Amino acid sequence: MSARTMSSLSRILLVTCAVGLGSSSLYGQDSSSSTTPSATPSKPAAPAEPSASRIDIFTGYSYLAPKGTVNVPGVNTDGSALPVKYSSVDYGAIGSIAYFFNRFIGAQVEFGAHPDGRNDGFYTGQGGLIGRYPGASGVTPFIHALAGSVRAGGPLHEPYTYGVALTGGGGMDYDTPFFNHHLGLRLFQADFEYMHVNFGPQAPTAPKFIYGGRANINAARLSTGLLFHLGSIVPPPPVTYACSVSPSSVFPGDPVTVTGTAANLNPKKTAKYSWNATGVKVTGDSTTGTIDTNGVAPGTYAIKGDVSEGVKAGRFSDCTASLTVKPFEPPTITCSTNPTTIKPGDTATITAQGVSPQNRPLTYTYTTSAGQISGTGNTATLTTTGAPAGTITITCNTADDKGQTASSTTSVNVEAPPPPPVPKTQPLCSINFGRDTKRPARVDNEAKACLDDVALNLQRQADATAVMVGNKTAAEAAPAKGKKGKKSAKVAADLAAQRAVNTKTYLSTEKGIDASRITVRTGTQDADQVQNYLVPSGATFDNDVQGTTVLDETTVKAQARTAPPAKHKKHKKAAQ
Repeated sequence: MSARTMSSLSRILLVTCAVGLGSSSLYGQDSSSSTTPSATPSKPAAPAEPSASRIDIFTGYSYLAPKGTVNVPGVNTDGSALPVKYSSVDYGAIGSIAYFFNRFIGAQVEFGAHPDGRNDGFYTGQGGLIGRYPGASGVTPFIHALAGSVRAGGPLHEPYTYGVALTGGGGMDYDTPFFNHHLGLRLFQADFEYMHVNFGPQAPTAPKFIYGGRANINAARLSTGLLFHLGSIVPPPPVTYACSVSPSSVFPGDPVTVTGTAANLNPKKTAKYSWNATGVKVTGDSTTGTIDTNGVAPGTYAIKGDVSEGVKAGRFSDCTASLTVKPFEPPTITCSTNPTTIKPGDTATITAQGVSPQNRPLTYTYTTSAGQISGTGNTATLTTTGAPAGTITITCNTADDKGQTASSTTSVNVEAPPPPPVPKTQPLCSINFGRDTKRPARVDNEAKACLDDVALNLQRQADATAVMVGNKTAAEAAPAKGKKGKKSAKVAADLAAQRAVNTKTYLSTEKGIDASRITVRTGTQDADQVQNYLVPSGATFDNDVQGTTVLDETTVKAQARTAPPAKHKKHKKAAQ
C-alpha cells in the first residue's frame, strides 16, 4: 500500500470516528438529562432497551491487503516453482445486507469488489451469521462469520478463477440522528479473509503463455462507509415492579406483609425476588415478604423489593414501599363504685375497666383518701371502718407491660352516723313501807336488795344520778280529828318526804354513794313507797317523769333505820 493511500485512509477513519464519538457523547448527554433517578433506589434502575433495526444495508470503501504466493511449477531453470507474491488493492468497494432475527442475531450477505491492482484482483460473494449488541448511546459493536466464493486473478496475469473464501471479523456502527435514525455510519469493519484458488496447469503452447498454479491467500480487509437501517425490532417492554405494605401503619410487634407486583415478565424465564430494609428484618424470596417489627423503634422505614430475570437492560426492576411503626398508645381506664352511698363501717365494691389500644397486658392498683382498700385485679373492696362521714375518693390506676399508665377516680359517700338516742330516765325498783305501821318511813331489810341494785347502777355509771320519789297513800294523807288528829296530819304530810330522805340516807351512808348524786322528790302516787329512778348523763328527769316536786332536804331530818330505846316493857316489846 502506498504512503499516500494509507494517509488518505487514516484521515477518513479519524474523521469518521471523531464524528461518531462526538455525536455519541452528545446523545449520551441527552439521554442522561432526561432520566430522573429514583429517590431511594436499591440498585440502578434498568433502562429500557432501545429499539433495533430489522435490516442493515452497508456500502462503502474497502482496502484489502492479501498475503500469499502462487507457486508456478517448472518456471525456474532448475525446474523449481516460482513463488509470485500478491500486492495490496488500495481501492475497493464493499456492500452487505443483514437481516436480524432479533435484536442480536441475524444473517448476512456480503459482496466485495477489489479490482485489478498492479497484478491481481478479487471479487467475493459470501454469506453467514452476524451478531450485534445495540447500545443505548447509539454505538453498536458487531461480529460476523462468512463463507462463499472468490473470483481472483493471479499476480502473473493468471485468468480470473473462482475459488473458496472464508471471512471472520467485526466492527463498530454508530446510529446517527439523521433521517429519524435510519442513517448510520460504519466506523470501521476489520476482517480476516482466507481465499484458495487453483489456476490450473500452465499452457506454454497456447497463443499466449498462461501461468497456472495454486494460490493460498490470507488477507486483511479494512472497510468503512454508510449504513442504512430498515424496519425495527421493538424490544419487549421493560420489567416494572410495584410493592405495597399491609398494614402500612402498625405498632411494634404487629405482623406486616409486603407484596410486590411485577409486570412485563418473560413467561419463559424464572424471575428472582428479594426484599431488604434498614432497621427492620424482611424475609421472603417471592412476591410476598414478611416484616418482623418486634423491638422496632417507632419511625418510618423504606421496604425495598427487587425482581430480576437477568442483567440485560429492562429485565430487572425494583420498588419501594413505606412502613410506619407507631409508638404504643397508653391505656385508658374507667372506675365505678357499687354502692355509691354506704353507712359507716360498710363496704363498697370498686370496679376498674382498663383498655389497651394494642391489647397489652394490664395490672391494677388502688388508693383511697380514707378507709382501707384491697384488691389487685380489676375489682377491689373498700372498707369504711373508722372512716369519717363524707366523701371518700378512690383512685384506680392501671399500667401496661411497657410502663405506660392511666388513672381514674370515683367516690363513695359515707353517711353520717345517726345521733345517739337521747338518754332517758330509767325507773328502777321501788321500796314499800307498809309492813312497819309503827315506823312507816323506816327502810327495812327487805328494801336493802332494791337499794343495793340502785347503788350498783350508780357505781357502773359514774356520771349518772339517782332520784328518790317518796309517795304516801290516800289514807295516810287523811288527817284524824281532835288533837291527835292534828299531829297525825302533820306526820302524814311529812311521810312522803321522810321516806325519800331515809332512802337517800341509806344509799349515802351504808352504800357509799355521794349524796350530791342523789335527789329527793315527792310524788302524787297513792302508794306507801319510794320510787327510785336512774338519770343517765344527758337525761332530764322533769322531761321524763311528771307530777313530782323537788324536796327541800333542810326541812326533813333523816331517821335511823332502828327504833329508839324503849322506856318500859310495853315499849320494849313494841320496839321488837
